[in-house]
Amino acid sequence: MNTRSNPHFGLAPSAWIERFAHLVPPGARVLDVAAGHGRQARLFAARGAQVVAVDRDATALASCAGVPGIETRVADLEGDAWPLAGESFDAIVVVHYLHRARLDALLAALAPDGALLYETFAIGNAAYGRPSNPDFLLAQGELADRVRDRLVVVAFEQGRVPMGDGLAVVQRIAAVGRERPWPPALAP
Repeated sequence: MNTRSNPHFGLAPSAWIERFAHLVPPGARVLDVAAGHGRQARLFAARGAQVVAVDRDATALASCAGVPGIETRVADLEGDAWPLAGESFDAIVVVHYLHRARLDALLAALAPDGALLYETFAIGNAAYGRPSNPDFLLAQGELADRVRDRLVVVAFEQGRVPMGDGLAVVQRIAAVGRERPWPPALAP
């Protein structure tokens, strides 16, 4: 299978998420958004977190059944009702997913000292493959702009990166809540 055409192939977590996983303490309650087969969920569960892995694909989530520390929920995050209303998480992890209409709801679910680790595709990606629809591509600096008033940015990147057997244009952010003791530890 071509890993560029299917960036979720395999169970290795995102290198960006691994790099900033230290911002999520053991025992934290973590939300893995659009978790798929649980690449990120498995990483945090292995580090002692209690992970809620959410995806609308029940078949993909089923691969996490029985993994200690992972609770799976089949839910449509883009539907009318927000399925996580009233819940709070110490960390929210998102990889290769964008639904702008729910970004404020996601940020509202983050604890005041929580961590947001986010990586998805950005404008320019159409030159290298899917997604190519602008609705699913971040504008330049969009993630940083969206969190600036709520969180403290620890790291931000945007640009062209190798992905699978090709290239992609991505945007990545690691940010923490304003109640997090400052300064956070940087990755070793």
